[in-house]
Amino acid sequence: MEEPSAAVARRTGVVDRAFSILAAFDERHAALSLTAIAGRAGLPINSALRIVRSLVGVGALERRDDGLYVVGLRLFEIAALAPRSQGIRRIAMPFLQDLHAVTEEHVLLTVREGDEAVLIERLSARGAGRVAYRVGGRLPLHGTGGGLVLLAHSPREVQEAMIAHADVDLTGPGRLAFPTGDELRRRLAAIRQEGSLVFAASAVDGMGTVAAPVFGRAREVVAAVSVVAPADKQVLEGLLPAVRVTARAVSGALEPRRPTAGWKSPPR
Repeated sequence: MEEPSAAVARRTGVVDRAFSILAAFDERHAALSLTAIAGRAGLPINSALRIVRSLVGVGALERRDDGLYVVGLRLFEIAALAPRSQGIRRIAMPFLQDLHAVTEEHVLLTVREGDEAVLIERLSARGAGRVAYRVGGRLPLHGTGGGLVLLAHSPREVQEAMIAHADVDLTGPGRLAFPTGDELRRRLAAIRQEGSLVFAASAVDGMGTVAAPVFGRAREVVAAVSVVAPADKQVLEGLLPAVRVTARAVSGALEPRRPTAGWKSPPR
């Protein structure tokens, strides 16, 4: 009979391999062949085939007519139950919609997961500038405006790790970059002091960011509200009051003891 510890280790290994297969998919690799999945997951082809078949069987993956595999709808159904994404998103949505109606730009809601910023909602106007952000997408915390606000309120060890790699090339649509760790450290200190961010230095796609933190019940920062608009400092500063009001309203809605009856749509 198999020892209990051996059985646990075997099950854990299967789970790890299954997640490595799921992690092989991203926005640039939305459809993959079995060979590509095995290569990106670092698994032998036979092991990958067994796990892929199991994932298809439970709906976590789907096999298209052309033989390529894509993420299955069942994963979306399960992810919709995640309280740190959907819970905050559900509460924030009415305020985000007001902000979107007022600004007619990209409105984003972001949370922190380790050393990455995860986009859990995006509202975009038809005429807004083009951005590469997608719901569920991840970027380093110092790669986006919302991520910078989250990083400024992250544990010190997370901040120091990002500061140590501040000069890593993050160039690309919608991504920010800092030439030195000292510059990033000063930016984070300014965010904590000012309570928000105006960043108009993106030369890659001509877009800038205004962002403000969302606080939870224990006054910890749980998310960031941001607007992405043309990188004109005057335009971005004009959006700042509406972004701050929205972030405060979402914070109030997350804390039942704090009244939110006085909420008004952001000023036009």
